[in-house]
Amino acid sequence: MSNQGSIELLSATLAKAKSEDRAALVAYLPAGFPTVDGAIEAAKAIIAGGADVVEIGLPHSDPVLDGAVIQTADDIALRGGVKIADVLRTVRETFEATGVPILVMTYWNPIDRYGVERFTAELAAAGGAGCILPDLPVQESALWREHAAEHGLATVFVVAPSSRDERLATITAAGSGFVYAASLMGVTGTRESVGNEAQELVRRTRTTTELPVCVGLGVSNAVQAKQVAGFADGVIVGSAFVKLLLDAPDEQAGLAAVRALAGELAEGVRRS
Repeated sequence: MSNQGSIELLSATLAKAKSEDRAALVAYLPAGFPTVDGAIEAAKAIIAGGADVVEIGLPHSDPVLDGAVIQTADDIALRGGVKIADVLRTVRETFEATGVPILVMTYWNPIDRYGVERFTAELAAAGGAGCILPDLPVQESALWREHAAEHGLATVFVVAPSSRDERLATITAAGSGFVYAASLMGVTGTRESVGNEAQELVRRTRTTTELPVCVGLGVSNAVQAKQVAGFADGVIVGSAFVKLLLDAPDEQAGLAAVRALAGELAEGVRRS
């Protein structure tokens, strides 16, 4: 592989899903959980089941945006001593084994400490497609975006139902790859209204950008995946996979479970 990241691969993957009249299935897993090797095997199993794109989480001691399930997994990974080098190895080995676009989802602080130039260069060298940066304010992102662009990496920003239209336009203009539309399940009332809120957020976001809009809103089964696929370009699933791994009696059972769920979700996003 060249020393360039694969934003082109990410864009091509999302465009291919669109050409097949379906949403892309985007899966999330934290690096280092249950172990570094275990996370790599789990990512490969999810891709074998049908995921189009994988996000590898960089475990952080203060995961302000993550729910209890992912916090528990992050805690296990951090107690196991996971480091940024392990996150990059997870990206590299998963990408080399599958050829699927792999992103890193991370809070800003670990990258800032590691060094922006070093991190972008190493992520690109590992074959990474880019980063999702949920807590990096757009107005403070110029240095990151300059290095990411230089290395062919996508910069994915997160929008939320609370984002005003003017702010949405600022965020989507700065981002690349896709827009991550976050609509938190169970926080804003009933499931039905959350679905409507997510749909409205996608509609508003699309008025500001040509980028694909992928939705993460606590989707955990094929029925919900189908619902979101009806209005979004991609369906992002994380906690449901992590919970299966947490609940599994052993590693093989966990791998079989996440592969099966990915298969069900892959059917769901196909809108047939």
